[in-house]
Amino acid sequence: MNAKHDEILTMDELAAYLKISKSTLYKLAVDGKLPGQKIGKRWRFHKDAIDAWVTHGLEKSK
Repeated sequence: MNAKHDEILTMDELAAYLKISKSTLYKLAVDGKLPGQKIGKRWRFHKDAIDAWVTHGLEKSK
């Protein structure tokens, strides 16, 4: 398993990666609009799924 292709991001890391606020990410995650999983009280996100989500959003806006 290649760690680079199976990278897990925290809410803080994802906010920095996408350059948006944690409050916006949290709302998207809670509303089911962002691919992620809540583990206990913490959200975790697969980087590959986030990249696909961003790409899909860009394709829809064209």
